[in-house]
Amino acid sequence: MASVVRRYLIGVMLLTGCAAQQPTPAAQKTTPAAQPVQVATDAVDPEATNYTYPHPVKFFEFDSQLQHLRLAYLDVAAVGQPNGRTVLLLHGKNFSASAWASTIAFLIERGYRVIAPDQVGFGKSTKPVTYQFSFSALASHTRALLASLGITRSVVVGHSMGGMLASRYALSYPEHVERLVLVNPIGLEDYSALTPYRSVDDWYKDELAQNPDKIREYQKKAYYAGNWSDDYEALAKLQMNMTKHPDYARVAWASARLYDMIFTQPVVHDLPRLAVPTGLIIGTRDKTALGKPFAKPEIAATMGDYTQLGKRARDAIPGAKLIELEGVGHIPQVEAADAYRDALLGLID
Repeated sequence: MASVVRRYLIGVMLLTGCAAQQPTPAAQKTTPAAQPVQVATDAVDPEATNYTYPHPVKFFEFDSQLQHLRLAYLDVAAVGQPNGRTVLLLHGKNFSASAWASTIAFLIERGYRVIAPDQVGFGKSTKPVTYQFSFSALASHTRALLASLGITRSVVVGHSMGGMLASRYALSYPEHVERLVLVNPIGLEDYSALTPYRSVDDWYKDELAQNPDKIREYQKKAYYAGNWSDDYEALAKLQMNMTKHPDYARVAWASARLYDMIFTQPVVHDLPRLAVPTGLIIGTRDKTALGKPFAKPEIAATMGDYTQLGKRARDAIPGAKLIELEGVGHIPQVEAADAYRDALLGLID
């Protein structure tokens, strides 16, 4: 507990820009020199400058909310004969553009151009200290990125939190969406109506307390039914190693505000307004439900039932198609790669 409190106080200093007063000349003579901060050799800095992505990373720079921001993204050309179509991939809360490596591989072989951004607050993109996160803002930045690349229309694929963002993108820019595919999206229920409100400060304390072991154990239980493999470890490595960096507080602060965005900006009520061809790929073993530990036991027991959530979403979205992957969890693109590939191509080809 003491280490968490200490980390919290250090984080406050980092975020507010506070620094200890410079010692007087007399104090400098008697005070031992500060020891250099020990950084783990595999620690990843807040903008992941020392972490390699599967394809070259580019940056889209723009101004928003009185500050200059950078949106990192992958722009991967088709292999062989291009089919003239583009797929936009939107990552989840615990992921980044690099998590789409296997999906990018089979899409470019199929002739698609693929754009996969790190949203603001994630991966190699800016972690702004003062920024009001919203799905609408993230969607607008993503649309600006695609416009800068001359992309008018695209297939939009969102996983987990990326499904919430993809839905908001399609609602805001339907004329720019060819098809929408939601892969085990969160937000198919209104968490704000099911769980008590938690302050950003509480989320921040939780995030500061994260470490590689906690992240691994959470994903092992929540995503993979108690199983673990080298592929799962690789997918979690960026998130885990960021917790080892001395400046992790900036990542934790962004993450806390992103949790607040998810809880206070539900999209499930807007699903009936989607006016683009939509498909859902749902691993039915998934039980992901943000905030479940804070809900009343009788309510928590009903949350995250993807055997029903997928069907409800299909029925709510006009003309939607549902592909259920039995016995598969929250990350079908890794856990059931072949079935996921067939499902995605079946929805977009």
